[in-house]
Amino acid sequence: MILLMAGLAVFFTAHVFVGFRNQRAALIARLGPGAYRALFSLVSLAGLVMIVMGKAQAPFESLWIPPSEFSVIAKLLMLPALILVVASNVPCGIRQRVKHPLLLGVKIWALVHLMVNGDLASVLLFGSFLLYAVVTMVRCNRRAEPESDAVSYPLWRDVVVLLVGGAAYALIGLYHAQLFGVAIH
Repeated sequence: MILLMAGLAVFFTAHVFVGFRNQRAALIARLGPGAYRALFSLVSLAGLVMIVMGKAQAPFESLWIPPSEFSVIAKLLMLPALILVVASNVPCGIRQRVKHPLLLGVKIWALVHLMVNGDLASVLLFGSFLLYAVVTMVRCNRRAEPESDAVSYPLWRDVVVLLVGGAAYALIGLYHAQLFGVAIH
């Protein structure tokens, strides 16, 4: 459990640091943009590796038994969660219309995983991601940077996002046990 908590601390410390704009700007000025991105990526990746290893090693300590119906709801909600994550990385109409698609996708992902996992390690993992996404979305909305002129993206970009998100959904569904060590019920 200690490795999981340490991984969460490393990962979220790096991501929370991004919100400290003055300190981030000073570090970018000192390291250069490329070195900063490389350092941020390495720290984030190290945190993710620690999270995955820590979750796999964590003892199963049941807090509650999730109702089996939640599994169906989780399966349904994971499709839009993955589409939102894909849309956050592609200039498209979905990204333009949905405020903070990555954070919304992470919130849905974390919430559905909390619904179907009643153990302590899962609550720490998915609860941390849910809390981070909620707090970050609130901070971003308070900052409310002026919106740029709306660009009209061709419909094919949204179709590609839907197809890639759907393919990711199908692949993760098929290989969830091999990827994450837990079969989907």
